Amino acid sequence: MKHSLFILSILMLFTACKPTSNIITSKDVAVKKGIYTEPVLAKNSTVKKKNVKRDLAAKKVLPTLNQKQNLKINDKNESDIVISKEDSNYLIEQLINSASDNLGVNYRAGGTTPAGFDCSGLMYSTFKKFDITLPRSSHEMAEVGMQIDPEKAKRGDLIFFINRGQKRINHVGMIVEVNGDEIKFIHSSTQGGVMISSLKESYYERTFKQINRVLE
Repeated sequence: MKHSLFILSILMLFTACKPTSNIITSKDVAVKKGIYTEPVLAKNSTVKKKNVKRDLAAKKVLPTLNQKQNLKINDKNESDIVISKEDSNYLIEQLINSASDNLGVNYRAGGTTPAGFDCSGLMYSTFKKFDITLPRSSHEMAEVGMQIDPEKAKRGDLIFFINRGQKRINHVGMIVEVNGDEIKFIHSSTQGGVMISSLKESYYERTFKQINRVLE
């Protein structure tokens, strides 16, 4: 009995010492770290705030499987919307905010709702809110948009991985921050649900496959 308790205490100590600085599992933490931001109306603006879904119904993503898609979605900022990040725009900010609303939600295979998401389900439902239809699986999503070098990655790009001994892409997330050579992305992990992780973490660095830009 004493031997079992000793082993358990060692395991608990090891778990407590695991680095967590790159993992964000709540919206409050995301706000504090400057990842979750709220676009605002410009001062003295006389123009009513645009509907988030402005004209996107006519710009749905309809990918053909096994064929790379170069998406041409007009996501330029409206003059009455203020975006604090120079390399972003209103649509991308809203996509990131929408995904971040689910931080802490549990992982669920096949899930596409706040009751639980799998990785592609989180991306599919997030983009779908803005009338952008992505394929349902991560390996099909990897056929959408234009593959880019990690050095050119931007917020809103999709990031893909091959893990668990698979031979094709089976995990996807969305980039929410690029800080120098560090890329952070939101995804639904089988171990921790919806969270923000870093490509510098050894597991994701090892399983990383590619980055696709679906919004120009």
